[in-house]
Amino acid sequence: MNSTPSMLTPPKQQLTDRQDERLQNRDGIRGAIASFVDKVRGGDLGALPVIIGLAVIWTVLQILNRGFLSSANLVNLLMESAAVGVIALGIVFVLLVAQIDLSVGSVSGLSSAILGVLFVSNGWNVWAAVAIAVLAGMTIGFVYGQIFNRFGVPSFVITLAGLLSFLGLQLFVLKGKGTINIPFDSPLVWFAQLAFVPAWLSYLFVVLAAGALFAIGYSKAKARTAAGLSAEPTQLILVKSVGLLIVLGFVTWYLNQARGIGWMFMLFVALVLLAHYALTRTSWGRSIYAVGGNVEAARRSGINVRWVYTSVFMVASTLAAVGGILAASRLAAASQSSGGGDVNLNAIAAAVIGGTSLFGGRGTAFAALLGIIVIQSISSGLTLLNLDSSFRFMVTGLVLLLAVTLDSVSRRSRTSHGRA
Repeated sequence: MNSTPSMLTPPKQQLTDRQDERLQNRDGIRGAIASFVDKVRGGDLGALPVIIGLAVIWTVLQILNRGFLSSANLVNLLMESAAVGVIALGIVFVLLVAQIDLSVGSVSGLSSAILGVLFVSNGWNVWAAVAIAVLAGMTIGFVYGQIFNRFGVPSFVITLAGLLSFLGLQLFVLKGKGTINIPFDSPLVWFAQLAFVPAWLSYLFVVLAAGALFAIGYSKAKARTAAGLSAEPTQLILVKSVGLLIVLGFVTWYLNQARGIGWMFMLFVALVLLAHYALTRTSWGRSIYAVGGNVEAARRSGINVRWVYTSVFMVASTLAAVGGILAASRLAAASQSSGGGDVNLNAIAAAVIGGTSLFGGRGTAFAALLGIIVIQSISSGLTLLNLDSSFRFMVTGLVLLLAVTLDSVSRRSRTSHGRA
């Protein structure tokens, strides 16, 4: 009895997300690279533009001043990034739901004033003063959410009113004292100025980070395989983990040639990782992306849209308060100018430059980390070149405009490729 080969050999079963014949040759490392190239061509750029931009900025500034990439300068750069970076992290949450908070600078200044008055002037326990300052920020965010949900006032108007109101409240709390100096022997000043991670512990953190990346990637790939979906090959996961180990190991070694990595910057990184987990691994985080992508669709799917809006405003104001406390600790003072100047604009610019879309629904917690490093790099580099702040504002403005332009262009590209 004659049989055709197709009758003797069962056809190879395709994975669920590889039914399209155009995707059936995307296995292995080459397939992963091809998929990445397709995503970039389709406008899904991710963090690629800001990483390339940061490399260009560092190269130019190093050519102009040989001390820019010195370990001592990079240590200072990271320490100066932490306070505003924490504030920018809160802005990321608000932008993800296509809203804005213009008052984070004033909220940070108010929190520093509350800290200074309670801790220094009234003799409170330092941690009790910190708790009250943070609680004040959380309450402000809750009030914003209620006004937004109940009365439909645009967040731009609500937070603009907050910017003015809390600036006035900051002056009222200080009661004309001008500047309140925080004692240098306080734990806050020690943490912000003198506390650095021991070298051996910094290397341990590097190993743990690489191991965590491999463990997470492997478990995710295993779960997708069990569900009949395509997954990253183990070799690629291993390559990424080893690459992270090498890069972070070199950076840590280089920073340890000076004072090392400050604990305040490590707190910022820990908050970024916590925010990343909340946004990607919790139903609340998925709800934030859903609301930012299409609020009506999110409401019809059963998401409590009002709570999502209230929660992101609370996160933004709380992190603004934390950032204000860190800034006051770094300067060892709380004054009428705390939270003023370019703090507000730099926090918002950092979130946008780092890759968070102004249109909502796209961005990650790492946008705050990348964005603030870009802004602080510009500030540090121009300071080393003995250029005044006017050049810093102009350069930062141009970088911000470029970031928003790239976001708009990539958004159009994603729409035309069906990825929006």
